[in-house]
Amino acid sequence: MKTALSAYLKANQPRMLDELFQLLRIPSISTLPENKADVERAARFVAEALGAAGLEHTEVIATGGHPLVYADWLHAPGRPTVLCYGHYDVQPPDPLDPWITPPFEPAVRHGNIYARGSSDDKGQMFMHIKAVEALLATQGGRLPVNVKFLIEGEEECGGTAIARYVAEQPAKLRADTALVSDTELYEAGLPTLCIGLRGLIYAEVEAQGPANDLHSGIYGGTAPNAVYGLIELLAQAKDAGGRILIPGVYDDVAEPAAAELESWKRLPFDEAAFLRKEVGSTQLTGESDRMVFERVWSRPTFEVHGIAGGFTGTGSKTVIPATALAKCSLRLVPNQDPARVARAFEQWVAAHTPAGIRTSVRILGMSPAIMVDPGNTAVRVAAQAFAEVFGKPTVFIRSGGSVPVVGDFAKHLGIPTVMMGFGLPDDALHSPNEKFCLENFYTGIRTIARFFELYGAAH
Repeated sequence: MKTALSAYLKANQPRMLDELFQLLRIPSISTLPENKADVERAARFVAEALGAAGLEHTEVIATGGHPLVYADWLHAPGRPTVLCYGHYDVQPPDPLDPWITPPFEPAVRHGNIYARGSSDDKGQMFMHIKAVEALLATQGGRLPVNVKFLIEGEEECGGTAIARYVAEQPAKLRADTALVSDTELYEAGLPTLCIGLRGLIYAEVEAQGPANDLHSGIYGGTAPNAVYGLIELLAQAKDAGGRILIPGVYDDVAEPAAAELESWKRLPFDEAAFLRKEVGSTQLTGESDRMVFERVWSRPTFEVHGIAGGFTGTGSKTVIPATALAKCSLRLVPNQDPARVARAFEQWVAAHTPAGIRTSVRILGMSPAIMVDPGNTAVRVAAQAFAEVFGKPTVFIRSGGSVPVVGDFAKHLGIPTVMMGFGLPDDALHSPNEKFCLENFYTGIRTIARFFELYGAAH
């Protein structure tokens, strides 16, 4: 690492952290209409940060939903172009009681930044901006690569606007590779590149029983109960061993190659510690004939995220609920067609709805699973940059999560994505007390800057 760059980063650490804290204080919860103004304020903040870092053509792009933010620096002729992606929106912070400090008042404890969005994805996205700033400041206003930034505000609520924009603007977004920091290290101190993401179908299932809520004493035993009917339906989705019973879900599943399975077996892993520290339960579930990495990286899943209906307030109210709603998802793996699986789910719901209950399914979003060739030049260079900064060989893993825009980049721009994340498995994404390791924030900036240097030199 060049001395000037290291010195600049060290001297500017307090300011960079303060700027990140300013962004973290904005409650940019994209799924809640009441936070629309906060989401727009976060977009303006990101645009101003890009401009202050030295990027050009900065714009906040209005969409049918929340804004996109674009910027570029294109003065490295003959060098590759990197499209940097991130998102400035966050999940709701509920439940609030478990938070040790308020979710939108960032605090540093035990070497970690605690705040909603600290790891997912404001802290990681901000590293890209600061890496560009540091390189421009220490290399005479030049970068070793061309860069474009596209940052969205809807990743946590479907990503509709960016999917449309990428499809409509391939010339503007033309690049050689994309860079995403929205994943994690396998463990602290171990450089990790993610080369596979599961896809996602997110759906709502609504159940209708009687025309109105009914008195359970007068009508109990005769009237269909929407909440219970929804529970009966969902209970049929998996067997006791965790295998999905929806016909067609496993038809096109691609199994991991033998070499990839062997590499997973060599990763340091303590199943008991995983159960105790990360899951925090008494027993793991799912397909017991599959190792944990298969269950979370290369197998489809069906999950229920929440059920609403009936009376849940303080005290008692004896009603038979007329309506109920469940939020559900299916995670997809390579070779699965999201539209085909969504149709199979809709058909299964219709066929298994209990007597007296009417159901409807709304698909809120779909994205396919993605695999990236580890032999790609950008991925190889990223592995080298990681190894240099961390002083250890880089490992390759998959992620059980989904980053839908990676599929859009592959489909519409024809480019691979380097998934270089710096989170940790216990960062509590989407949960109370979300955190981001402070040292990983600074190390991430250095590693990304080094990736830009090496990738520029490789062409």
